[in-house]
Amino acid sequence: MESVALRTCVTCKKTLKGRSDKKFCDDYCRNTHNNRVMNEDTALIKTINGILKKNRKILLEFLKEDAFKTVDRLALTDKGFQFKYFTHQIANKKNDVYFFCYEYGYLPIADRKVLVVRGKESRQSPLPSEKANT
Repeated sequence: MESVALRTCVTCKKTLKGRSDKKFCDDYCRNTHNNRVMNEDTALIKTINGILKKNRKILLEFLKEDAFKTVDRLALTDKGFQFKYFTHQIANKKNDVYFFCYEYGYLPIADRKVLVVRGKESRQSPLPSEKANT
């Protein structure tokens, strides 16, 4: 007589009966498992989105109604700005690379300063270094 390995529910470990490919004993266990997997997958994404939103808010605080403004890099980090997180980069005609958190961005410049800018989506005038080229 062949020994048959007992299959158990992935979530609650109860013995399974029925189809050979069955993984869960009922809908509750299936939903519990899938919700746990989704929470693990989305936790990092939620954390990074939170950082990006905070970075955007900090850039907006410094910019206010200006189209662009020079700010000390330490002033941004003191507010909690994290430079390694950004949504996209844009290079202008001079190959200056601007880092953006949604529609607000910055360009690292000399002496620990950054030029904070409003992106094209939310402004009418060109970036400061684009003015000479237009």
